[in-house]
Amino acid sequence: MKKGYIPKDQRKKILLMCDDIRTHSGIGTIAKEIVIHTAHHFNYVNLGAAIEHPEAGKRLDLSESTNAESQINDSSVIIYPSNGYGNPDFLRQIISLEKPDAIFIITDPRYWTWLFQMEGEIRKQIPIIYLNIWDDYPAPRYNEAFYESCDLLMGISKQTVNINKIVLGEKAQNKIIEYVPHGLNHNIYKPLDKDDSKLVEFKKTLFKGKEYDFVAFFNSRNIRRKQVPDTIWAFTQFVDKLSLEEAKKCVLVLHTQATDPNGTDLPAVIDMLCGDNERYNVIIHEQKLSTEGMNLLYNSTDVQIQLTSNEGWGLSLTEAMLAGNPIIANVTGGMQDQMRFETTNGTWIEFDELFPSNHRGTFKKCGPWAFPVFPTSISIVGSPPTPYIFDDRCEASDAANQLMEVYKLGPERRKTIGLMARKWATGNEAGFTAELQGERVIENVEKLFETWKPRVKYELVKSTPLKKKVIQHNLVY
Repeated sequence: MKKGYIPKDQRKKILLMCDDIRTHSGIGTIAKEIVIHTAHHFNYVNLGAAIEHPEAGKRLDLSESTNAESQINDSSVIIYPSNGYGNPDFLRQIISLEKPDAIFIITDPRYWTWLFQMEGEIRKQIPIIYLNIWDDYPAPRYNEAFYESCDLLMGISKQTVNINKIVLGEKAQNKIIEYVPHGLNHNIYKPLDKDDSKLVEFKKTLFKGKEYDFVAFFNSRNIRRKQVPDTIWAFTQFVDKLSLEEAKKCVLVLHTQATDPNGTDLPAVIDMLCGDNERYNVIIHEQKLSTEGMNLLYNSTDVQIQLTSNEGWGLSLTEAMLAGNPIIANVTGGMQDQMRFETTNGTWIEFDELFPSNHRGTFKKCGPWAFPVFPTSISIVGSPPTPYIFDDRCEASDAANQLMEVYKLGPERRKTIGLMARKWATGNEAGFTAELQGERVIENVEKLFETWKPRVKYELVKSTPLKKKVIQHNLVY
C-alpha cells in the first residue's frame, strides 16, 4: 500500500484546472505526474484545456488508465475536455456537479483572470491552490491581486517563492507559500547503456549512419526568448576553435520547430552561419516523440544547452540531468535552481529582497554537472499585461566557451558528472522526481485543509486611495 493511501470514499476531491493531462505540453506533463503520484490520496477532476479541443463537451473517466500508471486499483480521475481554460459558467457547472474540496490551477495567471475575479464567490466554499512560476524580476506587483486570491502558493522555483513573498508583503503571513519544484519520472528519463539495441537503432536513424564524438542538444520551442539562433551561433564559434577533423565529429541537434512565427526561420539562420561548410553539422529534429523516445534522444547526446533569456524552470534541463547529462544554461529564473549554486559555506543559495537572483554572478560555485553562462545584458522589457520584466541576455561567445569546456572533458568524465547530476536531482535536497513532487503536493495541500477557513460572506473595506505599486527590492544587487 502506498505511503499516505486513503480509501477512495474518504479522499478529498481536487478540481485541477490546467492543460489536458493527456497532452505532452510542459504543464500537461507536470499535471499528469502530480495526478499519478497523488491519486492514492486525492480524487481528481481535470478541466483539461487545449486549443480547439476535439473532445470538448464530454466527460471522460481516466480512472482505469490512472490505476495502471499509479499502481493502485481505486483511483478516481475524471476529465472535462475544454476549449481553452474555461469560463465562470463552466466552472460553476463543474463545481455544482462534482463538488470539489479545492481548486488547483497551473500556468500563467493571465489565463485565470476571470477565475481570480470570482475568488470571493469561490473561496466562501473552497480554497484555491496555485502551482505558480514567474520567470524573472523585478517583482511583478501587477500580479499582486492574483497571488492574494489564492490560499496556497506552491512556487516551482526558489525565485518564484521569493517573488510571492515580496509581492504580497505583510499579506504573505496569511498564505501558505512553499517550494515545490518540478518533478519528472526518473524511471523513464534515465541513462541507457551505449549498447542498448533501441538506442543504437535510434542513433543510426537520427545521425543517418554517421558517428559523432560530441553531440550538443537543444530541446525547446522555437520562440524568441529561447535564443535558438544564439545557440547555433555559440555552436559555430565553438567548432571554429577545433581542427577540421575534430569539427566534423561534432554536431548540434535542435529538437524544435524549423520555422515558427513566434521565433524565426532556423534553416535560414543555419544557412547564414554555416553555409555549405563541412565544418558545421546542425540537425533539426521536428518529430514529436513519446517520453521513452525523448529519453533515447537525450541518451544520444552529450550535453543539454539552454540560453533562454528568461525561463521559469526549463524542463529540458531536468530531463537531461535525469538522463545523466551535464547542462549548459543561462543563469536566470528556475534554471539557477538546477545548477545548484552554493554560498561560501556550501549551502544551496536562497533568495530574499536583498539578493533576488544570482544572474549577476554573486556566487560562481555550482554543481559539477552545470556550466553556467552569466548574462552580460540585463534589460527591462514588457507589454501592457506584463509591464516590466528583466530580459537576461548572455553572449553566444561565452556559451561557446562552455561548450569547449564540456568537450574537453572527454566522454568518460562527461558521463561521470552527468550521473552526479542524476544522483542530486533524484535526491531529497533537489527532489526533481515525480514521487517527491507528489509527496510535497500532498504535504502542502493537507496543511491547507488543516488550516483553511472560508472567506466571510461580507467584508467591509475602508475606501482609501490606492498606494502606488512601488518595487520593494533593489534592482542593483
